[in-house]
Amino acid sequence: MNLPKKVSITEVGPRDGLQNIKTWIPTETKLAIIDGLVEAGLKKIEVTSFVHPKAIPQMADSATILQVVKHKYEGKIKCVALVPNLFGATKAIEFGADEISFFISASEKHNMENVRQTIEDSLKALRTVCEIKADRIVRLIVPTSFVCPFSGKVDPSKVAYVIEEGLKAGANEIGLGDTIGKAHPLHVETLLNYLIPRFSGVDFILHLHDTYGMGLAGIMTALNMGITKYEASVGGLGGCPFAPGAAGNIATEDLVYMLHEMNIETGIDLGKLVDVARMVDKAIPMSVNGHLLKV
Repeated sequence: MNLPKKVSITEVGPRDGLQNIKTWIPTETKLAIIDGLVEAGLKKIEVTSFVHPKAIPQMADSATILQVVKHKYEGKIKCVALVPNLFGATKAIEFGADEISFFISASEKHNMENVRQTIEDSLKALRTVCEIKADRIVRLIVPTSFVCPFSGKVDPSKVAYVIEEGLKAGANEIGLGDTIGKAHPLHVETLLNYLIPRFSGVDFILHLHDTYGMGLAGIMTALNMGITKYEASVGGLGGCPFAPGAAGNIATEDLVYMLHEMNIETGIDLGKLVDVARMVDKAIPMSVNGHLLKV
């Protein structure tokens, strides 16, 4: 296998991992989780999202979270904020996000369910965000890059269209999201084989869910194809509230364990990361999905 020597991981647990939980998680608990992740060596953390609290009540403290983490770890980590629109991006910039993840689905139906906008409307907003981003990274995340919960398998050409327009708008990075976890290894290979030749020089970021237990298998395929950037969630928590069947992400600790066993560097202390997963397991009103805590 043609495996890389090093992989970078963006931790999305404080945002994606918590957004589906209905019971309010205290701000202090969220900050403690982030502290643990920093201690474990995570250098890029999606700390929150700037969405309307009526849509995602768990993110109502987004401004506080970002400001506290930014002040505490200035220059030590990259604080990433997920945003669905221009308003959210403006708030993320105002409160100091180092990087912005702007999401536009490859599926028209999912984009409407998710942000109440057409793909073209979202692209228009992205263009404006890229004009005001200053020196920040703007990462375009493309949910339903593989399968849409409403319209089924997504044609790679639709994914390519959103990517092409996003790059024209000024996005710096591209993330591919398997929103409901149905992407099997051959599906991952097929999409990457379609996209990589068309977008030379783009370092794709893979965000896979583990709904059907195929997340790490998909990552193995991507590793062998040269993909070295991934998103994962401590404890394997997460899921899209507007995508039926979207269960948890790949557990960060499971991913790090697999990579380390294959002598692939991550810069992450696995023992300390497992401690964070245990903290999460005790702090939230649901069980974590990762495997490592069960052995």
